[in-house]
Amino acid sequence: MSAPKIGFISLGCPKALVDSERILTQLRLDGYQIVPTYEGADMVVVNTCGFIDDAKKESLDTIGEALQENGKVIVTGCMGANRSDITDVHPNVLDVSGPQAYEQVVGAVKKHLPHKPQYNPHIDLVPPQGIKLTPRHYAYLKISEGCNHRCSFCIIPSMRGDLVSRPANEVVAEAEGLVRSGVRELLVISQDTSAYGVDTRYRTTFHHGKPLKTKMLDLCLALAEIGADQPPWVRLHYVYPYPHVDQLIPLMAEGKILPYLDIPFQHGSPAILKAMKRPGAIENTLSRIKTWREICPELTIRSTFIVGFPGETEDDFKQLLDFLDEAQLDRVGAFAYSPVAGAAANKLAGHVDEEVKQQRLAVFMQRQAGISTAKMAAKIGRTIDVIIDEVDDRGAIARGQADAPEIDGLVYLNEETNHQPGDIVSVKVHASDEHDLWANSAA
Repeated sequence: MSAPKIGFISLGCPKALVDSERILTQLRLDGYQIVPTYEGADMVVVNTCGFIDDAKKESLDTIGEALQENGKVIVTGCMGANRSDITDVHPNVLDVSGPQAYEQVVGAVKKHLPHKPQYNPHIDLVPPQGIKLTPRHYAYLKISEGCNHRCSFCIIPSMRGDLVSRPANEVVAEAEGLVRSGVRELLVISQDTSAYGVDTRYRTTFHHGKPLKTKMLDLCLALAEIGADQPPWVRLHYVYPYPHVDQLIPLMAEGKILPYLDIPFQHGSPAILKAMKRPGAIENTLSRIKTWREICPELTIRSTFIVGFPGETEDDFKQLLDFLDEAQLDRVGAFAYSPVAGAAANKLAGHVDEEVKQQRLAVFMQRQAGISTAKMAAKIGRTIDVIIDEVDDRGAIARGQADAPEIDGLVYLNEETNHQPGDIVSVKVHASDEHDLWANSAA
């Protein structure tokens, strides 16, 4: 009897992607096959996103499509934290679970699609690093679950709970396994990377017989030592700007981890940041950014912002633009505020008219476009290291140290077909636009 076939759809952020990888790994260990289409699947699992209304709509539409195309659907993920959000629209789904519910998902698959694999000691169904949904040369490394913050626009803690940090030795062991399997870039993720270890009081673990604290700085130092002659790129995401982040900048200047910080500043007005329940000391933030760049001139800072938050006045928006001008951030994403069911911000006064929000968003992105274009043009003539992502008959597509996959820019190496995905090569930049670079391999 052939093994049952499972189709899997993963929506949302990289943290959800890691959840999907864990579920897929267990299903493969239990003998199930994973297939890429509805037609070949005996059942479909949908890992949902429920952060904003657009994400919820996409999740519901995807579930509906899976039901229509296949009929047997299990739902998990952030939107599943509130079961009725799913079942009120799609009552025929077989099971609903929230985020990180690995055992429930696998249990539901086994309940509705039983399978007892024949034991074969000569076949290894799953590679040591598990099933990955990313290309072979990079991987997301999740170091914790949940978040202790209560930002007024966010409902993540109600879905994923408070901070729970993974033991440092467990994280480093996973990273070592990934690097052994061919991973050249580790993307460190969590809901709040800077808070890593707070919940454990920075408990000391042991790795290869040496003490290793469950602490952000110690973890970064340990990750930097992996790989001997070919250490992986280590890229930090979702970094909340606690004071101890300052300790990481020298590591970046020394080349131990990538000179890249993904920090969600969210706004530039102290009044709006207070309403968001975010840090509001703008002058201190700008001063720290200046100091970071003095220590590590190659530092790339990526951030996200919300425009049109409840109570945002024209003066607040001007302060946001002033912050953008002063900070000169390298990579910026933004979206117009939209209410999220269950978020405290819904009860705030002074909701901004939708047309005004969209106008402000357009002005904001135009301002950042000018900053980004100038920063990219400044790289023309420079030699930089890039990691190759794709190669076809037209050339190679790569990313520099300033570029995280799927959210930042690209480096195009036209007519260079002699590279392989995962290669790290030096290139000289000869052209640029608002987001991307064009380069050739350095002689």
